[in-house]
Amino acid sequence: MRLHPVAYICEVAHNLMQGGPIMRLLISFAALFLSVLLLQLSSGGVGPLDALSGIQLEFTTQQIGLLGSSHFVGFFIGCWWAPRLMGSVGHSRAFAAFTATGAIGLLAHMLVIDAYLWAVMRIASGLCVAGCYTVIEAWLQAKVTNETRGRAMGTYRIVDMSGSLMAQMMIGVLAPASYVSYNILAILCCAALLPLTLTKVPQPETPSAPRLRPRLAFERSPLAAAGVVVAALSAASFRMVGPLYGQEVGLSVGEIAWFLSAFVFGGALAQYPVGWLADKYDRRWILIWLSVTAMLSCGVTVMAAGMGTAGIMLTAFLFGFTSFPIFSVATAHAHDFAKDSERVELSAALMFYYALGAIAAPYVASVLITVYGPSALFILIAGGHALLIVFGLTRMLARPVSSEKTDYVYAPRTSFVIGRLNRRKRQQD
Repeated sequence: MRLHPVAYICEVAHNLMQGGPIMRLLISFAALFLSVLLLQLSSGGVGPLDALSGIQLEFTTQQIGLLGSSHFVGFFIGCWWAPRLMGSVGHSRAFAAFTATGAIGLLAHMLVIDAYLWAVMRIASGLCVAGCYTVIEAWLQAKVTNETRGRAMGTYRIVDMSGSLMAQMMIGVLAPASYVSYNILAILCCAALLPLTLTKVPQPETPSAPRLRPRLAFERSPLAAAGVVVAALSAASFRMVGPLYGQEVGLSVGEIAWFLSAFVFGGALAQYPVGWLADKYDRRWILIWLSVTAMLSCGVTVMAAGMGTAGIMLTAFLFGFTSFPIFSVATAHAHDFAKDSERVELSAALMFYYALGAIAAPYVASVLITVYGPSALFILIAGGHALLIVFGLTRMLARPVSSEKTDYVYAPRTSFVIGRLNRRKRQQD
């Protein structure tokens, strides 16, 4: 039975006070979760900081969009290289290598002021994020048991989302185009090394790397593959190019931090109610109605540009609430048609399509903003959701709903290894 997030937090607090099994679980994973938090603070802040720095340094809008796209190029490379590197040098050394790569990319920013060299540095930061999360999730999935998997995953999600939210808030205090700002992010990246590399917990055995079979996602659910592409279009373009939109509509740097945080907060709050609906009703209808409401929120966001700061913040929250859960609903829908032996490779295939969408979205959005103005960002996103609605209705005519459902699971877009954790949880259920 899935616990409501508030009930879960209360249970965690009770067990901590009583010294129960959850306390021992959290202590054993404390190093991993602390590394996740520090890594999120570092990696989550570099995207918006790059956008704001690019504005101050007079980069073109397309160049700023290229920085966001470059991040996901590195992310995709890291997802596949990390399992192989772990097999060669072990978890701790692989984590140290990826962290060093990210820190070098951050520190080099203010040494050379050139948008295209910054794009190379962002490939390094994307490589760091994917590699480090792959190591952490591989370590986590090797250590959890059937009895602790649900609570470990729940805590992991809370830490990950909390770090993401705090990272957006940091933008309000980090000066754009400042060596000190990038140095702070590099320090946080290096600090993520300490908990994991100094832990006394033995390293787990290295999991085998999944094969890349993009065709598998389309064979199991074409709608799910389309859904993750649209999810990437929404999230990647907003998070990487959103600061440009905020600056164009008159937000200060501090207000842009709140603007991005409202998006993440809305997405976090949406997970439980959307998950409940996705478990109860046809997930295709959930995807369609999420896209309908996301289109409406895009329209409201464009209209609210002249309605003051409060209106802009509210629409960012609504946009996150309606668009953020689409990735998890789409992946759950795909897994409804998959065998247990296919779940890891299916997760890898879905991440492949997400990465393709995330690589293209920031640059395309930046080009459209240059030509048509800031509202083009949300027109692009709304257009993607409109196509998903049409495709979803078409797919409902092609195939009936699955008679058996897998449980809705919030799927962090971090690495392919998360598929192993989700597979083992579903096998337990």
